[in-house]
Amino acid sequence: MPEQAPALFLREISVDWDGIPADSYLRKIPALVSLRQLCFHRPVTFFTGENGSGKSTLLEAIAVACGFNPEGGSRNYCFSTYDTHSELCRSLGLVKGSRAAKWGYFLRAESFYNVATAEEAYSRYARRGSEEYHKRSHGESFLHLVQQNFTGDSLYLLDEPEAALSPQRQLTLLLELRRCVRAGAQFLIASHSPILLGMPDAELLCFDGGRIHPCTYEETGSYRVTEMFVRRREQLLRQLFAGE
Repeated sequence: MPEQAPALFLREISVDWDGIPADSYLRKIPALVSLRQLCFHRPVTFFTGENGSGKSTLLEAIAVACGFNPEGGSRNYCFSTYDTHSELCRSLGLVKGSRAAKWGYFLRAESFYNVATAEEAYSRYARRGSEEYHKRSHGESFLHLVQQNFTGDSLYLLDEPEAALSPQRQLTLLLELRRCVRAGAQFLIASHSPILLGMPDAELLCFDGGRIHPCTYEETGSYRVTEMFVRRREQLLRQLFAGE
């Protein structure tokens, strides 16, 4: 049985499509255009599915609607290197829980370099020591941020955190996620990682097939392709390269 969890900070989202232009690219993403309402039931929710299925687009919109900077960081971060986020955030309705999050963070792999640069500038203004993320590897920076700054009673949104992490470090991240969840944190995570998706008691939402729907771990494409490659690697590679 799943552990008894505190009330979630974010319980539900809804989309008002009347506020999105008819020619918006958002209307060309099947899983999103069919979305009207989405409820969250567990402290950890994963968005999974193929590239281009809308996972990161929805996660980014939720993050911005919750008050986070589009490129990542805490709610205190306010900078823009290149403004690319969609108008979806302005059409989202949020249903929050009875508890208020004490802190939070939007961590996205593709723009973490920009966040690390902003952190150095903010630390100078605040006259405190910088974490000096640029002096660490990408993966080391990710884990340092999580281990030193992530705690309980907070809302975290992670966009493909496995991009910077080796398989071993992904296991370390699982431990950190569990530590935070036990202290009352909530996570929304977009991921392709068959390691992270295996987190016990997590809710998995698949964006494939033209709609957002719950799925089991074994039903995810990440698991099925990885399992097939590990078990039948030589046969799969022969088939893959047969047309050369």
